[in-house]
Amino acid sequence: MSDFLPALQEALPRLGTGLLVTLEATVLGALLALVLSYALGLMAGSRRLPVRGAARVVVEFFRGTSLYVQLFWLFFALPMLGFRLEPLACAVAALGLNYGAYGAEVVRGAVAAVPRAQREAAVALGMEPWLRLRRVVLPQAHPLMVAPFKNLLVQLLKATPLLSLVTVPDLTFEIDQLRSATGDTAAAYLLLLVVYGALAGLISVSMNALERAARARLGAGGGG
Repeated sequence: MSDFLPALQEALPRLGTGLLVTLEATVLGALLALVLSYALGLMAGSRRLPVRGAARVVVEFFRGTSLYVQLFWLFFALPMLGFRLEPLACAVAALGLNYGAYGAEVVRGAVAAVPRAQREAAVALGMEPWLRLRRVVLPQAHPLMVAPFKNLLVQLLKATPLLSLVTVPDLTFEIDQLRSATGDTAAAYLLLLVVYGALAGLISVSMNALERAARARLGAGGGG
């Protein structure tokens, strides 16, 4: 430990840069996953069989295959087909596709949970399908999505150490460099655990506040 602390102090700039890379991958991966969650989730609830079927195939494929394998395929196999992505772009794409597939089920389930009477009332008012979705269905479905999305976001964050396997200099990569330099495995990985635990805690607190706000807008109270 006596050698670890001076080495840690010297490595702080690199660790800060690695942390920013981890946060960047988390945010970009989450944004891609969110877009795919809504697109695939709404498609999966479509009355049109081809649309619904295509969405189910995509969702089940990315849910049923390993994120590890998806990441390696994008990084190692995709260039053999003539498409080369930067390592961070590969990581963001893999995270977004994998967790977007899980998020699609959240969106589909939340939309399906909106009472049928609400939809029928919107139809009786003469609302077009898109207007019904935007003004009636989604506002009631959103509070049901927040808690599952919180879990997925924390899981996505915890998956970011895989970035180091495709040469992305994220926090895990920099911590591993520190471990190699000092030989203090316990202290290095304890630091990594603490940082990831703190980040997950911040996500949970933020998403809990978002859930309370969503429920309050519907008059369901602030409890989450």
